[in-house]
Amino acid sequence: MNAVPLPKATRRGLADEAADLVRDALFDGRFPPGAPLREVELAAGLGVSRGSVREALARLREEGLVRGGWHRSATVIEVTADDVREVYELRAALDVLAATTARRTATGPRLDRLDALVDALEAKAHGGADDAELAAADLDFHDHVYDLAGNARLTAAWHAIRSQIRLFHLHRVTGAADGYRAHVVDEHRRIAALLRGDDETALAEYVREHVDAARRILLAATR
Repeated sequence: MNAVPLPKATRRGLADEAADLVRDALFDGRFPPGAPLREVELAAGLGVSRGSVREALARLREEGLVRGGWHRSATVIEVTADDVREVYELRAALDVLAATTARRTATGPRLDRLDALVDALEAKAHGGADDAELAAADLDFHDHVYDLAGNARLTAAWHAIRSQIRLFHLHRVTGAADGYRAHVVDEHRRIAALLRGDDETALAEYVREHVDAARRILLAATR
């Protein structure tokens, strides 16, 4: 059989690195929602070509963090009610599946890691960590739940919306009128405890409410 001709692989290291750096800047709040992302300025600041920046912005557009680009000005997404509804409805379904799957398959030693992540979250919540660090620690916990589930396609679906969730979550933490820091640790300890228990229905209901509460708070902030 003759080999199927394929295009040569290309290395996009600089574009990948530029995407990582701009993404981190979005998560750190250095580019607020609606802020323009100008190729010339980003290329100069990052020390890369405009082509690398263009590819980086395309990557971030695929992740749902950037709107526009190519022939239109690129801007950081704004947190709209429609975006929140769509993303958090999907997140609720994914999180429930991840949690219930993890409860059935995860062993004790692997669940111990969740307790350590809650401890780290507590240290940040009560130790003066900034909003971006706290939001990242929150998502670290949920990342591990997906790891425990051991379903590669489920994890891929989570990563398809994870960047938007992190940006939206930062928006929630920053404007936390709901006393987020006061209750975030207890909520995650409750999930960790339910993952060790026998009541899958209670776990599913609590995880769904955990996500729905965040959705309601974000929706209220967009009005």
